Amino acid sequence: MNRREFLQLSTLSVVAMALPRWSLAQVEGANPYHYRLTAEPAVAELVPGYQTEVLAFNGEIPAPVIRARQGMPVRIEFTNKLDEPTTIHWHGLRIPIEMDGVPLLSQKPIMPGETFVYEFTPPDAGTFWYHPHMNSTQQLGRGLVGAIIVDEAKPVDFDIDEVLILKHWYLDKQGQWKTLTRPRYAARMGTPGEWGTANGVNNPLLSYPAGSRVRLRIANVDNTMTYDLHMKGVEAQVIAIDGNAIQEYYPLEQHKIGPGMRLDLGFIMPEEGAEFTLEFLRGRFGFPLASFKSGAKDPGVKNNGQLPQLPLNPIPVPDLAKAETVSFVFEWEGAISPTDAAGNIHPTFWLINRRAWEGMSPGNIPEPVADLKLGKTYIFDLRNNTQYHHPIHLHGHTFLVLEMDGKPVTPFHTDTILLGKNGRAKGAFVADNPGSWMYHCHVIEHMKTGLMGYVRVS
Repeated sequence: MNRREFLQLSTLSVVAMALPRWSLAQVEGANPYHYRLTAEPAVAELVPGYQTEVLAFNGEIPAPVIRARQGMPVRIEFTNKLDEPTTIHWHGLRIPIEMDGVPLLSQKPIMPGETFVYEFTPPDAGTFWYHPHMNSTQQLGRGLVGAIIVDEAKPVDFDIDEVLILKHWYLDKQGQWKTLTRPRYAARMGTPGEWGTANGVNNPLLSYPAGSRVRLRIANVDNTMTYDLHMKGVEAQVIAIDGNAIQEYYPLEQHKIGPGMRLDLGFIMPEEGAEFTLEFLRGRFGFPLASFKSGAKDPGVKNNGQLPQLPLNPIPVPDLAKAETVSFVFEWEGAISPTDAAGNIHPTFWLINRRAWEGMSPGNIPEPVADLKLGKTYIFDLRNNTQYHHPIHLHGHTFLVLEMDGKPVTPFHTDTILLGKNGRAKGAFVADNPGSWMYHCHVIEHMKTGLMGYVRVS
């Protein structure tokens, strides 16, 4: 362990109750990226002074941070200790379809008591996350969310590398559960949680030595909330979007991340005693998500005033001259589907190209929303014909965003494109990963009430 690594761990220990561990799941052995993970009922203190029954990975809130390295194999032995089936999806990772974690489409549901081994070699470095893809409203909403960090093949020299998981919980002031979904909200923006946390704590205070070069990895793992982020009191640079480094850093003014999205910020801690805040903007007002304070300068920190440059990921380059454009319209149906045989009502509010997701069952997989040819470049032309945000997520591939709201943008890579009110975007990618890949809005209630499908690459 060198001095920089010791400094990181020492600093983290000061606020250990607020931060994810390196990984309680790590298994000692020849493979440094070997983990054991469970999903199980647990109890956590989210609202101070009160206990809440949750669902948790390895029984912990926040979940273990799984650490991997670009180009090196990862093995995760996952055991389902819930009383219902589940899976794990590795959000944003370009991995084989068998490891993608979508029940029936890419793997069988993992039944209670069963163990499934996820093994893959991540080609990209960056900030990603993991979550179930079954009974998503409940399983994600009650706590089954965690970060998976893929470090660069060659280490990047930040002094502090921090993970910040943002989530609003559906809790009252005594830490008791409120309704996770209401149809009248599912048909609009989604049902919002009321107790906001960063790494399971409401507005934690994080302290790092003055002069430290900080990489802050922010992940929105919420079912519903779109966060409009702003740093008050320090100049921060945007250095990566949704797990992908950008070529030219730029100052953060404000940046929206919808459910499933991530943002990496870089900044240098100011003089000792200085305080600043990561804010969630609502109109003209900012609400604190996490607070920061500069501690005493450590002589091991050699600050030259520059942030390290992150290397770009090896994303295939789209051939735009030969690209085929596929159009998708996301809109509101505003209907209630008939009751089923048991008399249960299944709301259907959202459509992709006039079609609502009808669900899957063994031997009954609906047709894809698009059939794509392996190795070909596609441009997805996305149109949101509603007044609500839709973060559109494609599994197994990474978009190169070309346009937002009809205007060209400096191209950037992402796995989730946020469409605002009546928004439009164009994203290109090479369909180089064979399989049937989920394609959906990451507002969980939108996904569960129609705004989901899949694309088939063959």
